[in-house]
Amino acid sequence: MTKAELKEFLDEKVLKYNNLDFIDSDPIQIPHRFSLKEDIEIIGFLAATIAWGNRKMIIKNASRMTELLGNSPYDFVMNHTEDDLGNFDGFVHRTFNAEDFKFFIKSLKNIYQNHNGLEAVLATKGDDNYKLAIHNFKQIFFEIPYLDRTLKHVSDPLKNSASKRINMFFVYKR
Repeated sequence: MTKAELKEFLDEKVLKYNNLDFIDSDPIQIPHRFSLKEDIEIIGFLAATIAWGNRKMIIKNASRMTELLGNSPYDFVMNHTEDDLGNFDGFVHRTFNAEDFKFFIKSLKNIYQNHNGLEAVLATKGDDNYKLAIHNFKQIFFEIPYLDRTLKHVSDPLKNSASKRINMFFVYKR
């Protein structure tokens, strides 16, 4: 494919997907509800994490996550109590359950408190190596105590995973 053909192809995709009609029926609508960078990052990451299965169910459950976070993801992550996390009991999206959700919130708090946030942790280190950036992110994400079952929700491209959901998060961030 020539550069001109690639540009034409990508321009067609922009017209198809970068419009309100598409956004209204896609999980990308969830981070679009927010304006604070940290809120967008957090809810985009959570929505991408549960982005498998039926789009309507993904939107429903990502909206439920937003509600459980008091419609203020960053504030919740930084200021939640153990009692607040108890409100997650009963939440489930396919294999992602309340215990996974609780860990994600604790890990995100660690990332914002000790690593300057998701953007900093996922940044490439000058070589645009996203595989390495995602691998390093997973190492940091799981540096606090976790349940083994939760590991499956964050992929690692250095272990031959396509890392589709974390790559969708990169799209959410834009």
